[in-house]
Amino acid sequence: MCKISIAKGSAFVLAAAVALAATGCAEKSTSKSANRAVAGAPLSPRGEERIQREARHELVMLPYYGVFDNLAYRVNGSAVELYGQVTRPTLKSDAENVVKKIEGVERVVNNIEVLPTSPDDDRIRLAEYRAIYGQTALNRYSLQAVPPIHVIVKNGHVTLEGVVASEGDKNIAGIQANSVPGVFSVTNNLRIEQ
Repeated sequence: MCKISIAKGSAFVLAAAVALAATGCAEKSTSKSANRAVAGAPLSPRGEERIQREARHELVMLPYYGVFDNLAYRVNGSAVELYGQVTRPTLKSDAENVVKKIEGVERVVNNIEVLPTSPDDDRIRLAEYRAIYGQTALNRYSLQAVPPIHVIVKNGHVTLEGVVASEGDKNIAGIQANSVPGVFSVTNNLRIEQ
């Protein structure tokens, strides 16, 4: 709120002071409302959709993102929550950094889990990759830059994440994952592409 205080003086000084004060008040109220619009107002559906597209693109383009990592995100207005699992700590920070740079993103919550290093898990990862992508019905998926079936291994437990074309492909991937020796459990979270 702008307050105008004027001492005794001429009408001209009074008019000039009122004009200056009104201009200053208008500028202050305009800048406050502009800051409010930027700081916390929800985005339009188109704005959220744009952030979702750009976040997906930026995450997929990360140089060390591969088949043994799973990156996911949720957009809520101007905030983005990252989650999933990665084998390298640098990939966690890289993901946060690229999403922070997206226009319209004000806050990033990074809940990505860095998987523990383990020679046994590394052995299982390679065996799972060979079992799944070496299967004739599934080897077409290995031709993509980032194959859509992600193999997450944590302490001998395997989780399949990603997207496949059919229920049959999902089932074959689950069977192949279960065929690897030394695996304690397999969770098949593959989704069917629509």
